[in-house]
Amino acid sequence: MSDWRSYATHLECSATGDTFPIDRLQGLSPAGKPLLVRYDLDAVKKNVSRDTILARSADMWRWRELLPVREARHAISLGEIETPLIALERSKHGSAAPIVKDEGRLPTGSFKARGLCMAMSMAHGFGVKRVAIPTNGNAGAAMVAYASRVGIESFCFCPEDTPEVNVREIALQGGRVWRVNGLINDCGKIVREGVEAAGWFDISTLKEPYRIEGKKTMGLELALQFGFDNLPDVVFYPTGGGTGLIGMWKAWQEMQQLGWIKGKLPRLVAVQADTCAPIVKAYDEGKTHAELWPNAHTIASGIRVPAALGDFLILDAVRKSGGFAAAVSDKQIEAAVTRVAQEDGLLLCPEGAATYAAYADALAQKKIAPTDKVVLFNCASGLKYPMPPADARLDITKPIDYAALLAGRI
Repeated sequence: MSDWRSYATHLECSATGDTFPIDRLQGLSPAGKPLLVRYDLDAVKKNVSRDTILARSADMWRWRELLPVREARHAISLGEIETPLIALERSKHGSAAPIVKDEGRLPTGSFKARGLCMAMSMAHGFGVKRVAIPTNGNAGAAMVAYASRVGIESFCFCPEDTPEVNVREIALQGGRVWRVNGLINDCGKIVREGVEAAGWFDISTLKEPYRIEGKKTMGLELALQFGFDNLPDVVFYPTGGGTGLIGMWKAWQEMQQLGWIKGKLPRLVAVQADTCAPIVKAYDEGKTHAELWPNAHTIASGIRVPAALGDFLILDAVRKSGGFAAAVSDKQIEAAVTRVAQEDGLLLCPEGAATYAAYADALAQKKIAPTDKVVLFNCASGLKYPMPPADARLDITKPIDYAALLAGRI
């Protein structure tokens, strides 16, 4: 693209504010905290307008001035579309219809494509030849897809109960994958130790600066889809590592500085499972950091993260936005999957269903108003997860009892 330009200038430690060059491969800051990409927003404001963005193809790369990839030849793409907004007209609870942003339409079927597309594009630009990631499934599938696209060797380590489709997807796309008899933090330890022992670059959540920039595009897109100056009142986000929640808050801060959005920003709601809710516990207790959650388990494997490296950034975004943190049960998640599928025809993943369950709870508890414009993030296609059996059969050698068929007796 002839007009390709990034206005990224440097990296900044999220804890200390110390700055670092952006033209070399970086992991965590010396303080052991995530690095954030900073931009020359004054220059962006002078040279780029909202109309410029709107005139481009509706994909992730329309925002290239606010992304870190410096040359078009380094941008890896598998068709990162602008994901649709779908109102749940029949699954509302006496309120304005909640709106699902359906991230399952992205490459590899999940919102992990955003962050891993950006991280792998930057790794490609820096000449990285080998990468590794701890994953509950979708992140590994996304990393491997983009790595294979440019010939980068990839290694994935999954908790042993990771959905079978994710493990096979990773392997089919050319990644090396192992199940590990532990949780995501145990897989992370293997990746961390392998940096020196195996010579790979660690693409773990927030351990490099660029996944957050890819996820940031969710916030940029939401602003555009709501007409820039009419953002949602509340956004429910399934929160494990929290990269997307942090990224959206960062996106809106940058857009405010550019003068591209005005008025009140959305309240952010971090949604977790009640059997793995370290962020909810820290929020309720008024803490800055979360404690390691013991014996974490939930059917929503994407939010089964016992300890998040960016916990303080998640909690800061939630509090500054005027939002809150909420936990729901696996039973509520299962009920939400069924309700939305049968009433609105949209197949949510378990993590997406958790946001619907949290929305229903928040309405009942009057934490949100019936008139609020609410967005729920469905982070992956429901087709990637186990479904209830459907075993009814008909025998064409016998007469069909249509009355019994309609009544559900056969």
